[in-house]
Amino acid sequence: MQLGMIGLGRMGGNIVRRLMQHGHDCVVFDRDASAVTTIVGEGAHGSGGLEDLVKQLKPPRAVWVMLPAGKITEATVEQLATLLDRGDIIIDGGNSFWQDDIRRGAALAPKGIHYVDVGTSGGVWGLERGYCMMIGGDKAIVQHLDPIFAAMAPGIGDVARTPRREGRDPRAEQGYIHAGPTGAGHFVKMVHNGIEYGLMQAYAEGFDILRNATSAALPEAHRFDLDLGDIAEVWRRGSVVSSWLLDLTAAALAGDERLEAYSGFVEDSGEGRWTINAAIDEAVPAEVLSAALYARFRSRQEHTFADKLLSAMRMGFGGHVEPKGKA
Repeated sequence: MQLGMIGLGRMGGNIVRRLMQHGHDCVVFDRDASAVTTIVGEGAHGSGGLEDLVKQLKPPRAVWVMLPAGKITEATVEQLATLLDRGDIIIDGGNSFWQDDIRRGAALAPKGIHYVDVGTSGGVWGLERGYCMMIGGDKAIVQHLDPIFAAMAPGIGDVARTPRREGRDPRAEQGYIHAGPTGAGHFVKMVHNGIEYGLMQAYAEGFDILRNATSAALPEAHRFDLDLGDIAEVWRRGSVVSSWLLDLTAAALAGDERLEAYSGFVEDSGEGRWTINAAIDEAVPAEVLSAALYARFRSRQEHTFADKLLSAMRMGFGGHVEPKGKA
Protein backbone atom coordinates (compact mmCIF):
# COMPACT_ATOMS: atom_id res chain seq x y z
CA MET A 1 0.00 0.00 0.00
CA GLN A 2 1.16 3.57 -0.64
CA LEU A 3 1.38 6.14 2.16
CA GLY A 4 2.58 9.70 2.43
CA MET A 5 4.40 10.58 5.66
CA ILE A 6 4.86 14.16 6.86
CA GLY A 7 7.32 14.41 9.74
CA LEU A 8 10.40 12.21 10.10
CA GLY A 9 11.25 12.80 13.75
CA ARG A 10 11.73 10.25 16.52
CA MET A 11 8.71 8.21 15.47
CA GLY A 12 7.80 9.26 11.92
CA GLY A 13 11.05 8.07 10.37
CA ASN A 14 10.89 4.69 12.08
CA ILE A 15 7.24 4.21 11.10
CA VAL A 16 8.32 4.65 7.48
CA ARG A 17 11.16 2.16 7.96
CA ARG A 18 8.86 -0.43 9.50
CA LEU A 19 6.32 0.01 6.71
CA MET A 20 8.99 -0.38 4.04
CA GLN A 21 10.21 -3.55 5.76
CA HIS A 22 6.69 -4.90 5.19
CA GLY A 23 6.65 -3.97 1.52
CA HIS A 24 4.72 -0.68 1.64
CA ASP A 25 5.61 2.27 -0.57
CA CYS A 26 6.25 5.55 1.26
CA VAL A 27 6.53 9.13 0.01
CA VAL A 28 8.02 11.37 2.67
CA PHE A 29 8.49 15.02 3.58
CA ASP A 30 10.16 16.85 6.44
CA ARG A 31 11.28 20.45 6.79
CA ASP A 32 14.70 19.03 7.59
CA ALA A 33 15.98 18.10 4.12
CA SER A 34 18.70 15.89 5.61
CA ALA A 35 16.06 13.68 7.26
CA VAL A 36 14.42 13.20 3.86
CA THR A 37 17.76 12.43 2.21
CA THR A 38 18.59 9.82 4.85
CA ILE A 39 15.37 7.87 4.51
CA VAL A 40 15.33 8.16 0.72
CA GLY A 41 18.65 6.36 0.87
CA GLU A 42 16.83 3.53 2.62
CA GLY A 43 14.17 3.19 -0.08
CA ALA A 44 11.54 5.88 0.46
CA HIS A 45 10.51 8.46 -2.15
CA GLY A 46 11.37 12.01 -1.18
CA SER A 47 9.37 15.16 -1.82
CA GLY A 48 10.13 18.84 -1.64
CA GLY A 49 6.88 19.92 0.00
CA LEU A 50 3.27 18.98 0.62
CA GLU A 51 2.15 19.70 -2.95
CA ASP A 52 4.95 17.55 -4.34
CA LEU A 53 4.12 14.76 -1.88
CA VAL A 54 0.44 14.76 -2.85
CA LYS A 55 1.29 14.67 -6.56
CA GLN A 56 3.33 11.51 -6.06
CA LEU A 57 0.48 9.64 -4.38
CA LYS A 58 -2.12 7.65 -6.28
CA PRO A 59 -5.82 8.20 -5.44
CA PRO A 60 -7.34 7.48 -3.04
CA ARG A 61 -4.38 9.07 -1.24
CA ALA A 62 -3.51 8.44 2.40
CA VAL A 63 -1.30 11.01 4.13
CA TRP A 64 0.00 10.45 7.67
CA VAL A 65 0.87 13.57 9.68
CA MET A 66 3.42 12.82 12.42
CA LEU A 67 4.10 16.25 13.92
CA PRO A 68 3.89 17.85 17.38
CA ALA A 69 0.34 18.57 18.53
CA GLY A 70 -0.85 22.14 18.10
CA LYS A 71 -0.21 24.83 15.54
CA ILE A 72 2.11 22.91 13.20
CA THR A 73 -0.29 19.98 12.91
CA GLU A 74 -3.26 22.33 12.50
CA ALA A 75 -1.54 24.26 9.71
CA THR A 76 -0.46 21.07 7.95
CA VAL A 77 -3.98 19.59 8.00
CA GLU A 78 -5.40 22.87 6.69
CA GLN A 79 -2.91 22.94 3.82
CA LEU A 80 -3.52 19.30 2.96
CA ALA A 81 -7.25 20.05 2.80
CA THR A 82 -6.56 22.39 -0.13
CA LEU A 83 -4.45 19.81 -1.97
CA LEU A 84 -6.35 16.55 -1.52
CA ASP A 85 -9.45 15.34 -3.37
CA ARG A 86 -12.70 13.68 -2.38
CA GLY A 87 -12.02 10.18 -1.08
CA ASP A 88 -8.51 10.95 0.16
CA ILE A 89 -7.50 10.39 3.80
CA ILE A 90 -5.62 12.46 6.38
CA ILE A 91 -4.22 10.50 9.33
CA ASP A 92 -3.01 12.30 12.44
CA GLY A 93 -0.70 9.94 14.31
CA GLY A 94 0.66 12.48 16.80
CA ASN A 95 -0.73 13.38 20.21
CA SER A 96 -3.42 15.84 19.17
CA PHE A 97 -6.23 16.80 21.53
CA TRP A 98 -9.22 14.59 20.72
CA GLN A 99 -11.66 17.50 20.49
CA ASP A 100 -9.45 19.01 17.78
CA ASP A 101 -9.86 15.74 15.86
CA ILE A 102 -13.65 15.99 16.02
CA ARG A 103 -13.51 19.58 14.77
CA ARG A 104 -11.11 18.76 11.94
CA GLY A 105 -13.09 15.73 10.86
CA ALA A 106 -16.28 17.79 10.70
CA ALA A 107 -14.53 20.52 8.69
CA LEU A 108 -13.13 18.03 6.16
CA ALA A 109 -16.36 16.04 5.71
CA PRO A 110 -18.04 18.49 3.27
CA LYS A 111 -14.96 18.19 1.04
CA GLY A 112 -15.26 14.41 1.07
CA ILE A 113 -11.84 14.08 2.74
CA HIS A 114 -11.68 11.45 5.47
CA TYR A 115 -9.94 12.07 8.79
CA VAL A 116 -8.48 9.34 11.01
CA ASP A 117 -6.83 9.91 14.39
CA VAL A 118 -4.31 7.34 15.58
CA GLY A 119 -3.01 7.38 19.12
CA THR A 120 0.41 5.82 18.63
CA SER A 121 2.52 4.32 21.43
CA GLY A 122 5.93 2.79 20.95
CA GLY A 123 8.37 5.67 21.18
CA VAL A 124 11.87 5.22 19.85
CA TRP A 125 11.54 1.42 20.09
CA GLY A 126 8.69 1.15 17.61
CA LEU A 127 10.83 0.08 14.65
CA GLU A 128 11.96 -3.00 16.56
CA ARG A 129 8.95 -3.70 18.80
CA GLY A 130 6.10 -2.32 16.70
CA TYR A 131 3.53 0.31 17.63
CA CYS A 132 0.44 -0.01 19.80
CA MET A 133 -2.33 1.98 18.09
CA MET A 134 -5.71 3.31 19.16
CA ILE A 135 -7.64 4.43 16.07
CA GLY A 136 -10.59 6.75 15.61
CA GLY A 137 -12.54 7.27 12.40
CA ASP A 138 -15.07 5.83 10.00
CA LYS A 139 -15.15 2.03 10.11
CA ALA A 140 -14.81 1.56 6.35
CA ILE A 141 -11.84 3.94 6.12
CA VAL A 142 -10.06 2.30 9.05
CA GLN A 143 -10.60 -1.07 7.36
CA HIS A 144 -9.16 0.33 4.10
CA LEU A 145 -6.01 1.34 6.02
CA ASP A 146 -5.72 -2.00 7.82
CA PRO A 147 -2.62 -3.15 5.85
CA ILE A 148 -0.78 -0.10 7.19
CA PHE A 149 -1.87 -0.67 10.78
CA ALA A 150 -1.18 -4.41 10.63
CA ALA A 151 2.37 -3.76 9.42
CA MET A 152 3.04 -1.22 12.16
CA ALA A 153 1.56 -3.30 14.98
CA PRO A 154 3.77 -5.54 17.13
CA GLY A 155 1.66 -8.68 16.61
CA ILE A 156 0.99 -11.30 19.27
CA GLY A 157 4.69 -12.06 19.73
CA ASP A 158 5.51 -13.89 22.96
CA VAL A 159 2.84 -12.17 25.06
CA ALA A 160 0.58 -14.76 26.70
CA ARG A 161 -2.90 -15.01 25.19
CA THR A 162 -5.71 -13.62 27.35
CA PRO A 163 -8.27 -16.30 28.29
CA ARG A 164 -11.90 -16.03 27.13
CA ARG A 165 -11.26 -13.65 24.23
CA GLU A 166 -12.94 -15.96 21.72
CA GLY A 167 -15.22 -14.05 19.35
CA ARG A 168 -13.70 -10.65 20.11
CA ASP A 169 -11.91 -8.36 17.63
CA PRO A 170 -8.58 -10.11 16.90
CA ARG A 171 -6.84 -6.80 16.13
CA ALA A 172 -6.52 -6.01 19.84
CA GLU A 173 -4.25 -9.04 20.28
CA GLN A 174 -2.15 -7.81 17.37
CA GLY A 175 -1.63 -4.46 19.10
CA TYR A 176 -4.18 -2.12 17.51
CA ILE A 177 -7.89 -1.35 17.82
CA HIS A 178 -10.57 0.68 16.10
CA ALA A 179 -11.61 2.56 19.23
CA GLY A 180 -14.60 4.35 17.73
CA PRO A 181 -15.50 7.44 15.64
CA THR A 182 -13.25 10.42 15.01
CA GLY A 183 -11.56 11.55 18.21
CA ALA A 184 -11.90 8.21 20.01
CA GLY A 185 -8.37 7.12 19.12
CA HIS A 186 -6.70 10.14 20.65
CA PHE A 187 -9.10 10.08 23.61
CA VAL A 188 -7.98 6.54 24.49
CA LYS A 189 -4.32 7.46 23.94
CA MET A 190 -4.77 10.51 26.17
CA VAL A 191 -5.96 8.34 29.05
CA HIS A 192 -3.16 5.86 28.28
CA ASN A 193 -0.63 8.64 28.78
CA GLY A 194 -2.36 9.81 31.95
CA ILE A 195 -2.02 6.28 33.36
CA GLU A 196 1.60 6.28 32.24
CA TYR A 197 2.20 9.35 34.43
CA GLY A 198 0.81 7.49 37.45
CA LEU A 199 2.82 4.31 36.84
CA MET A 200 6.03 6.24 36.36
CA GLN A 201 5.43 8.27 39.53
CA ALA A 202 4.83 5.11 41.56
CA TYR A 203 8.12 3.56 40.41
CA ALA A 204 9.97 6.84 40.96
CA GLU A 205 8.68 7.32 44.51
CA GLY A 206 9.27 3.68 45.43
CA PHE A 207 12.90 3.76 44.33
CA ASP A 208 13.38 7.08 46.11
CA ILE A 209 12.25 5.39 49.35
CA LEU A 210 14.68 2.53 48.72
CA ARG A 211 17.52 4.96 48.02
CA ASN A 212 16.90 6.89 51.23
CA ALA A 213 16.91 3.79 53.42
CA THR A 214 20.41 4.89 54.46
CA SER A 215 19.10 8.16 55.92
CA ALA A 216 20.87 9.37 59.05
CA ALA A 217 17.43 10.22 60.43
CA LEU A 218 16.75 6.49 60.85
CA PRO A 219 17.97 4.38 63.76
CA GLU A 220 21.18 2.68 62.68
CA ALA A 221 19.62 -0.78 62.92
CA HIS A 222 16.87 0.32 60.54
CA ARG A 223 19.19 1.48 57.77
CA PHE A 224 19.79 -0.50 54.59
CA ASP A 225 22.35 0.19 51.88
CA LEU A 226 20.39 -1.25 48.95
CA ASP A 227 21.51 -1.95 45.39
CA LEU A 228 18.79 -0.25 43.34
CA GLY A 229 19.97 -1.74 40.05
CA ASP A 230 19.68 -5.28 41.41
CA ILE A 231 16.28 -4.55 42.95
CA ALA A 232 14.96 -3.26 39.62
CA GLU A 233 16.40 -6.30 37.89
CA VAL A 234 14.91 -8.87 40.26
CA TRP A 235 11.51 -7.19 40.07
CA ARG A 236 11.60 -7.68 36.29
CA ARG A 237 11.76 -11.44 36.85
CA GLY A 238 8.31 -12.71 37.78
CA SER A 239 7.20 -9.82 40.00
CA VAL A 240 3.65 -8.50 39.76
CA VAL A 241 5.08 -5.00 39.21
CA SER A 242 7.11 -6.00 36.15
CA SER A 243 6.55 -3.85 33.05
CA TRP A 244 8.37 -2.19 30.17
CA LEU A 245 8.75 0.93 32.32
CA LEU A 246 10.50 -1.21 34.94
CA ASP A 247 12.73 -2.62 32.18
CA LEU A 248 13.76 0.94 31.30
CA THR A 249 14.30 1.74 34.98
CA ALA A 250 16.57 -1.28 35.41
CA ALA A 251 18.59 -0.29 32.35
CA ALA A 252 19.02 3.28 33.61
CA LEU A 253 20.08 2.18 37.11
CA ALA A 254 22.46 -0.46 35.76
CA GLY A 255 24.32 2.24 33.85
CA ASP A 256 24.33 4.90 36.57
CA GLU A 257 22.71 4.16 39.92
CA ARG A 258 22.96 7.82 40.98
CA LEU A 259 21.41 9.02 37.68
CA GLU A 260 23.92 11.85 37.49
CA ALA A 261 23.09 12.51 33.83
CA TYR A 262 19.56 13.65 34.70
CA SER A 263 18.61 17.02 36.16
CA GLY A 264 15.32 15.91 37.72
CA PHE A 265 13.37 18.53 35.74
CA VAL A 266 10.40 16.60 34.30
CA GLU A 267 8.27 17.89 31.43
CA ASP A 268 4.65 16.97 30.73
CA SER A 269 3.55 16.64 27.13
CA GLY A 270 -0.07 17.74 27.57
CA GLU A 271 -1.97 14.46 27.67
CA GLY A 272 -1.77 14.28 31.46
CA ARG A 273 -3.49 17.66 31.78
CA TRP A 274 -6.14 16.67 29.23
CA THR A 275 -6.80 13.42 31.11
CA ILE A 276 -7.42 15.31 34.35
CA ASN A 277 -9.73 17.73 32.51
CA ALA A 278 -11.68 14.75 31.13
CA ALA A 279 -11.94 13.30 34.65
CA ILE A 280 -13.34 16.63 35.89
CA ASP A 281 -15.87 16.76 33.01
CA GLU A 282 -16.99 13.20 33.82
CA ALA A 283 -16.88 13.69 37.62
CA VAL A 284 -14.49 10.74 37.88
CA PRO A 285 -12.07 10.75 40.85
CA ALA A 286 -8.49 10.60 39.55
CA GLU A 287 -6.35 11.16 42.63
CA VAL A 288 -3.28 9.21 41.50
CA LEU A 289 -3.15 10.67 38.00
CA SER A 290 -3.66 14.20 39.37
CA ALA A 291 -0.90 13.77 41.94
CA ALA A 292 1.47 12.44 39.27
CA LEU A 293 0.87 15.49 37.10
CA TYR A 294 1.36 17.88 40.01
CA ALA A 295 4.60 16.07 40.92
CA ARG A 296 5.95 16.98 37.49
CA PHE A 297 5.07 20.60 38.09
CA ARG A 298 6.86 20.46 41.44
CA SER A 299 9.96 18.93 39.83
CA ARG A 300 10.57 22.18 38.00
CA GLN A 301 11.18 23.95 41.30
CA GLU A 302 13.11 21.32 43.29
CA HIS A 303 14.58 18.06 42.06
CA THR A 304 14.61 14.68 43.81
CA PHE A 305 16.02 11.28 42.91
CA ALA A 306 12.46 10.27 41.97
CA ASP A 307 12.39 13.10 39.42
CA LYS A 308 15.66 11.90 37.91
CA LEU A 309 14.18 8.42 37.55
CA LEU A 310 11.13 9.87 35.76
CA SER A 311 13.51 11.62 33.35
CA ALA A 312 15.40 8.36 32.83
CA MET A 313 12.19 6.51 31.94
CA ARG A 314 11.11 9.27 29.54
CA MET A 315 14.50 9.11 27.84
CA GLY A 316 14.24 5.34 27.67
CA PHE A 317 10.88 4.99 25.94
CA GLY A 318 10.63 8.22 23.99
CA GLY A 319 14.09 9.74 23.66
CA HIS A 320 12.85 12.81 25.57
CA VAL A 321 15.65 15.13 26.64
CA GLU A 322 14.52 17.26 29.56
CA PRO A 323 15.48 20.93 29.95
CA LYS A 324 18.10 21.56 32.61
CA GLY A 325 15.65 23.66 34.61
CA LYS A 326 16.74 25.65 37.62
CA ALA A 327 19.81 24.67 39.58
